[in-house]
Amino acid sequence: MMNALWSAAAGMAVQQDNMDTISNNLANVNTTAFKRGRAEFQDLLYQTINLAGTNSSTNTTLPAGIQLGHGAKLQSVVTDYSVGNLQQTGGRFDLAIEGDGFFAVTMPDGTLAYTRDGSFSTDQNGNLVNAEGYTVSPQITIPQDALSVTVGSDGTVSVTEPGQTQPQQVGQITLSHFMNNAGLNQIGQNLVQPTLASGDAITGNPGTDGMGTINQGFLEASNVDVASEMVNMIIGQRAYEANSKTIETVNAMLSLLNQLKQQ
Repeated sequence: MMNALWSAAAGMAVQQDNMDTISNNLANVNTTAFKRGRAEFQDLLYQTINLAGTNSSTNTTLPAGIQLGHGAKLQSVVTDYSVGNLQQTGGRFDLAIEGDGFFAVTMPDGTLAYTRDGSFSTDQNGNLVNAEGYTVSPQITIPQDALSVTVGSDGTVSVTEPGQTQPQQVGQITLSHFMNNAGLNQIGQNLVQPTLASGDAITGNPGTDGMGTINQGFLEASNVDVASEMVNMIIGQRAYEANSKTIETVNAMLSLLNQLKQQ
């Protein structure tokens, strides 16, 4: 009976983790290019009393065994990298990826991080940077006197300057993708970095080798579905209540046994 207490307590703990994941999804429903997380669980070790297939007599075996579980644990929080809706902003440095891929930016320590948040702007030197001021890699510099900036679906960046009749290419935006997106390490600020599980970044031009294409004047919205998250929250709440009720019930049973012993 004590196992039931520990199993129920483990069930309450995993539902707390589930609610943490859901609340983070809902908190980022308006975060550009945010990818929702999904909590996945795993059952714990079993106490084996009788193993199926063992001998019950000289000529017979047990068709089913007796194994008592000890609850559940959080196995992983898997990130859903499905593409969110593209929202038109009209910003000339707002870029959205339609399909697979990440933009690369250079961190202050010189390492690369990756993002699907294409809300870029320029710094005081005309370099294309993200909202935190990290330079897009490879570096692209927009002339200060540029009259127009055009980013093609293939990532080519062209500008028109005074006195010119034809746009001039000033850079090439590349995209990176990974063999296992679920293995990426999320570091905040809409950034991820590769791990051994994700594999190294595979870089190429948009529209090639399975990469998505770029849409100028658009941003990718969060892929969080509020209705689905609310349903998941209700299911998690009911599971938490059921586990807490189990603890109350087992406690009442133990109390009854204690009273019988005293009589």
